[in-house]
Amino acid sequence: MNRQRSFIGFIVAGAIALLVIAIAGFYWFFAKSPANLIASSSGPGAAIFVSKLSPAMVSLLTNPDRLQALEREEELSKLKTSLFAKSGIDYKQDIQPWLGDEITLAIATLDIDRDPENGQQPGYLLALATKQPEKSREFVELLFSKRALAGATLAVEQYKGVKLISDNSQPEQDLLAGAVVGEGFVLFANDPKVLRDAINNVQAPDLNLTSSPEYQKATKERLKGVLAVAFLNLPIVAKWQGLELPEQLYNSQIISLVLNPKGLLAETTFLTSSEIVPPSAPLSKPVGALQYVPASAGLAISGSNLSNLADSDLAKLWRQATATIYGSGEDVVSRLAKPLADVQKRWGINLPEDIFSWVQGEYAIGLLPDKEHTTPHWIFVVEKSEGVEKGVARLDAIASSNGLSINPLTIDQQKISAWTELTTATKKSDVKEGTSFSIETKVQGLHTTLGNYEIFASDLETMDEILTTKNNSIIDNANFKDSIAAIPLPNQGYVYLDWTKSQNLLERQVPILKLVEVLGKPFFNNLRSLTVSSYGTDTRSLKGGVFFKLHNS
Repeated sequence: MNRQRSFIGFIVAGAIALLVIAIAGFYWFFAKSPANLIASSSGPGAAIFVSKLSPAMVSLLTNPDRLQALEREEELSKLKTSLFAKSGIDYKQDIQPWLGDEITLAIATLDIDRDPENGQQPGYLLALATKQPEKSREFVELLFSKRALAGATLAVEQYKGVKLISDNSQPEQDLLAGAVVGEGFVLFANDPKVLRDAINNVQAPDLNLTSSPEYQKATKERLKGVLAVAFLNLPIVAKWQGLELPEQLYNSQIISLVLNPKGLLAETTFLTSSEIVPPSAPLSKPVGALQYVPASAGLAISGSNLSNLADSDLAKLWRQATATIYGSGEDVVSRLAKPLADVQKRWGINLPEDIFSWVQGEYAIGLLPDKEHTTPHWIFVVEKSEGVEKGVARLDAIASSNGLSINPLTIDQQKISAWTELTTATKKSDVKEGTSFSIETKVQGLHTTLGNYEIFASDLETMDEILTTKNNSIIDNANFKDSIAAIPLPNQGYVYLDWTKSQNLLERQVPILKLVEVLGKPFFNNLRSLTVSSYGTDTRSLKGGVFFKLHNS
């Protein structure tokens, strides 16, 4: 168990290093628009060492010393110092001279000895590109000599022409194995067997990741000018998490980070051997329903045709992804869409059956932050189409069955139907009778027709904002315009999140987000918004992207 426990710290530190280094690059790019930032035009070279059965691989495809934006805060320098502090290694003197343009981390195997009796001990592999093999060999010798001086017992072996060095680590140290392979890479692992397997993968090409047809297909389109890339073998990731997925449509995923003059685009492709159909026809421009979502919205979702959403491949992806991450898709949905979940519970409705089933045209959903930073106000805009009138009548009937009254109102000469509830309020009276009562009307929701759209809102204040925004809708917002401009057309619509307006709400709904923010503090401090969309026409892959817009872009 020491092998797994001790090396995890080494790998986690390396992963955080990649994250911070990449973030540094984003800021540097925006601040200086460097001409000498080299982005990869091919895949990670270290993929030849990684088994095609590996659950995950992530690579930084540029030299970290080209990414210096955080030097003003000394974040990058602190990271380099702390990462090698215990080993007595000086980054600038011992590593910088030979480090090349790639750093790759991979989970090489789920269990090093493949013996279920002694528990699962994942094998980890770290590959560093070298531009000076002799200097990198000197570094490996120096690293292990320092570990020997600290009390570790070294073991040296020749394996297929490669010198492997490892140690039987002391309890307080990280167990480590290392080697310089050929003229291109320095490898580290948490067991010599991981290194031997890596060498075997090179000499038997059908074993390594580059021989995987899905990896070849994914990298063919996603590795042009990228800063970093990750590849996930989804069924094995699920197995690693100890999960048996009830539904598994997608087999693998590739994620690439691409620099953009106005932010960062994280593009992804999910691959499947099955024929897939998009949930709706692609859109060549933003839907008109967005004109009724105020610019103050913290979250806006738009697209067309919700009627087949539950059975679409996008929904299947959502269920597979959330089950892989959380063990259950229901938990994350209830957290992220709590306002909608509250509406379902309070009204006793089923969103897919009672609402989504008759939304066949454009739609837009907006959440507006509450001044008290509690439950947000909501907006739902639906394009008039066949079935909408009956759908609205059905909602009116559901409201009535729940004891609500349907009352006509007028706001700024606009006729509105309000679902209201009568409640009693009590107060102490000075007279002997004691208590007096008053009747209050509480609005539970409203709807009205504007142009070719039916608009629903959670309360009077929100409906009034919709009617009075005029040219102050989210579609006129400069930040929103910049964000959707980075997303390719045609697409399936957008999920737009204004981070500054929604941060407090999201932190309450998803507590683990606070930990993520701590790890990526420089990034989240400068994050302005993020926009998600899916696009592409390949019937055996689902493509999409997340665009991150930063404050200084």
